[in-house]
Amino acid sequence: MDPRETVTVDFWFDPVCPYSWTASRWLHETAARRPLVVRHHVMSLFLLNEHRTDLAPGYRRSVVESRGPARVATAVATRFGEEALDGFYTAFGDCVFDVWRRPTAAEYRDALRDSLPRAGLPAGFVDAMDTEEHDSAMRASHEAGVALVGSDVGTPITSLDGVAFSGPVLNAIPRGDDALRVFDGTRLLGGYPQFYELKRTRTRPPVLA
Repeated sequence: MDPRETVTVDFWFDPVCPYSWTASRWLHETAARRPLVVRHHVMSLFLLNEHRTDLAPGYRRSVVESRGPARVATAVATRFGEEALDGFYTAFGDCVFDVWRRPTAAEYRDALRDSLPRAGLPAGFVDAMDTEEHDSAMRASHEAGVALVGSDVGTPITSLDGVAFSGPVLNAIPRGDDALRVFDGTRLLGGYPQFYELKRTRTRPPVLA
């Protein structure tokens, strides 16, 4: 792996997922130190869980409330192209992931009202939270990511060097040289065709700063 080589990463994220956020900030850290192009795509926790019958009622409500920001992200991509998603996601994430919590639909709405203008996007896009106008496009983007890895996945999905995988699930954002080491390790494991999974139980909330 040549560190001078420009690498393209396709990254599927749900805007409300904290592990999508930590992984996206890791990619930002890496891109500041290596030639890296990250192409952003929307996926949806709601769509991942829509047919599950084993969700606790509280989590089911949280999943249903989470689809509003993914709808808005899809509206941004539909109107301005997927290249606009990075700025939107950064502005929205800075509002939502200042501390660890499970926001309500009203809190998501407030964060969108604050973040859309910061990203140079029309404030009226917040109305996409409550309509099905972009649901078909959201599902198409979501399914394009899931098709690369199979249905037993979470968020985010990352495609790197032609290999896609669910994750990485990072409980904190690797910074500086750590970001580069994690990136190189991810490429190394992903490049081995018989590698499938590393996993351990999470024991603490995500660290978002």
